[in-house]
Amino acid sequence: MAQITLQVLDGADRGRVYEDLPTPVTIGREEGNSLQLNDERVSRFHVKIQEDQDKIVITDLESTNGTKVNGEDIQLRILRFGDIISLGRSVLLFGSREQIASRLAALRGELSPSGTVGNEDQLRSPLAGSLDFELNWSADPDVQSTLHTLQAPDLPERLSPGQAAQLCELLEYLHIRIRDLLNSVTIKPDAERITLEARQWQNLVDLQSRLALYLRAIGQPHEDE
Repeated sequence: MAQITLQVLDGADRGRVYEDLPTPVTIGREEGNSLQLNDERVSRFHVKIQEDQDKIVITDLESTNGTKVNGEDIQLRILRFGDIISLGRSVLLFGSREQIASRLAALRGELSPSGTVGNEDQLRSPLAGSLDFELNWSADPDVQSTLHTLQAPDLPERLSPGQAAQLCELLEYLHIRIRDLLNSVTIKPDAERITLEARQWQNLVDLQSRLALYLRAIGQPHEDE
């Protein structure tokens, strides 16, 4: 059973810290939730956070005003330390300072082209490994903004053969459509812009629309029942 930490950054409960909550965790304004918020714009049972295959997953429980993670509306989302959860007028930070520091350190290590994680003076600092150290590490100014950047997700594990085949079919469909769009682009020599025909632009919009439908169907599988 995973344990999670949530800090309330804004809203009526601002400043509260909920440490080592055993999953699953429900958040809402009514008694009976693991975390009860004093926020009239939060639904009675707003979201659920649970562990699944070593991932922490947040699910919107068909709330009235919806849920956002890092500014994006979600129905279903894998949480990572440092993610910002917005529901109603309340804003929550996922993870402890130590967990967020560890993630920043990992991102810093992955993004360093030399494979190092800073100069020797920084690494010898007594603050090394702390959130204060990570937030003030500045060898690469771009790394400071990496915490909420879009990262390529891991593929789901333990799929049945049928589920794996369905996933392959879906990814191949997207791959072929994107490949055809890329092949239709006109690139002029020494130009900083490329040209996409109106029909292909509409094709791209249609692809985004289809992806939105897929995401909603996955996040709310019983919506139409």
